[in-house]
Order: sequence, then C-alpha cells, then structure tokens
Amino acid sequence: MTFRSSIYAGHVVHARHRPHAHKMRYRVFSLLLDLDELPLLDKGLRFFGHNRRALFSFHDTDHGVGEKGGLKDWVSKHLSDADIEVPKGGLRVDMLCYPRIFGYVFNPLTVYFCHDGDRLVAILYEVRNTFHERHTYIIPTGQSLDNTIRHSCAKEMYVSPFVPMECTYDFRILPPSEKVLVAINERDQQGDLLFASFAGERRPLTSGALMRALLSYPLMTLKIMGAIHWEALLLWAKGNPIYRHKAAKNRVASSIAAQNGGTMGDLKNEPR
Repeated sequence: MTFRSSIYAGHVVHARHRPHAHKMRYRVFSLLLDLDELPLLDKGLRFFGHNRRALFSFHDTDHGVGEKGGLKDWVSKHLSDADIEVPKGGLRVDMLCYPRIFGYVFNPLTVYFCHDGDRLVAILYEVRNTFHERHTYIIPTGQSLDNTIRHSCAKEMYVSPFVPMECTYDFRILPPSEKVLVAINERDQQGDLLFASFAGERRPLTSGALMRALLSYPLMTLKIMGAIHWEALLLWAKGNPIYRHKAAKNRVASSIAAQNGGTMGDLKNEPR
C-alpha cells in the first residue's frame, strides 16, 4: 500500500550568533503524517501504532489540547478562529513531527500544513518547551511566487533559558514535496540572535523504511532531549546569559498572526 505520509531524513542545525557564538548540527528524521491516513498507517505498517504501543507511534495526546481524538477538528477550529475558510470538500492536514520511538518523544516544533485540495491555506506552528507548555501560532500562507513561505510573529512562550522573551520569529518554509525546509530566525531588539532549521529529503513510508530509520537513528528521540541539555551546558560554559522561566498563563495556548507578520491577533487560550 502506498501512502501520502512519508519520511523526511536530514539534519537539524542550530546557530547562535551572540554574545558567544555556538553551533550544532545532527542527523534526524521526521514523519510527515496525513491525519486522515493515521488509521491506515496503524493497520498497514508493521512497526507503527496510532494511539497504542508500538516501536514507532503517534499519540494524539502529544499534540493539540492533549486529548485522544479530534486533532483534525482542533486544527479546523483554529483556522475558523483565524477567519481562514475551511474547505467544504474537506481539509487535508499534514503534520511534520517526530514519532514516539520506544514510547518516548519530544517535539520542540510540530508544523501543520493545512490544504484545500492542492492549495496550502495555512500553517500552524506548535512550539513545545521542556516545562510541558505548548503554544501554537496560526498563520495563513497568502501568495508565494517561489514556493517558499515566509512568516513572522512575536514570541509568546518561554522556550530556552538562553533566549529572552522579547523576540520575533521569522519562519522560512519550503513545503513538503521531494524536499522540506523549516528554517527559523529568532531576533531581538539588537538583531539576529538564533538560527534553527530542519532540511530533509523525502522517502516513502514503509515498514522497511521505519526499520532502516531505527538502525540509522537509534534512540533518536532520547538523543534529542539529551542534546538539548548538553548544548545548554555548552552555552552556559561559554558565558551566555540565562533568562529565568516565565510560566505561561495556560499550559496549552495558541495565537493568531497576520500573514505579513506584524501585530498578533487575539490570544486563544485552551486551559487544561
């Protein structure tokens, strides 16, 4: 069976510009999951489970408001709140995220690509920090002449102890096809501060491909969390300033941004 869902194998890059430069690069893979295909993937892939234990798995509770079921409805509601028309023929949502491996995952950023047929109408950026807080930024895509989507929005949730809250995210997205790119430039009042990106190449999603990914990226999700803490230690050792955690008003929240960046829309809180 052939799926729309796929694997993207590539590299994550983080580069801090100041006051003490620091850079890291490591190999990862992400899954692009068509939400409508999840039941088929659960049945058709030997090593994949949806909302159940498996070597690789996807659990609804890791995203959205943290509840089982209704993830696509959660996306549709956000589009409606942002005055983005939900297509009558049905919304297609492709999620770019890490899967659970041996039951564990941490997704610093999950990207939802929302389609009306072949037209990309909006992107949701779901940011998660290590304090179990999530914030989703909803932005319509608008027009793109070179197939590259550019978005900007104000930072609304504390993420890293080495980055202040008063920052802006500039996203540059090459939507998934044979390749995918998710690049983020974070800037404060003094200018560019941090660059992060994931660039990957598409591979068909099969049971064999999942097993090869396990062998090529063993314990990847555990290594991601380990790398976060290791790189934090290196940043601290270099003397980069530390900013204390500012707790979010709601553990799960979202906000609407204009396509051209600038002013944020009304904050949509989803208390748990």
